[in-house]
Amino acid sequence: MAKLVTADVLAGLKEMTILEINELVEAIEEEFGVTAAAPVAVVAAEASAGSDEPTEVTVVITDIGQSKIQVIKAVNAITGAGLKGAKEIVEAAPEGVVKENVPTEEAEDIKAQLVEAGASVEFK
Repeated sequence: MAKLVTADVLAGLKEMTILEINELVEAIEEEFGVTAAAPVAVVAAEASAGSDEPTEVTVVITDIGQSKIQVIKAVNAITGAGLKGAKEIVEAAPEGVVKENVPTEEAEDIKAQLVEAGASVEFK
């Protein structure tokens, strides 16, 4: 068999109909055990499947530390729940839920504010 040059293959493809090209693709897939599927879709599926980190978390006060008033003020500023509502959240520690279903970036900011006020915080 004569060796085909890329230009010859392209010239042959230009003369074929879409139906003939489709049959050629199917024959190539069958002969070589490959698919003509776009690899981008596979990469995107693998990337999303590999992400174990949650996108939203619940911020919980586990310990209020020594400065209860500072923690109450911080919770009030974060939640806007008022002083009474903030006090109830703080006094519910170690299960005091500050905010639920918060994006992880915002949760990190909230944690930083609460830790600065003297509280211990975790994400659930």
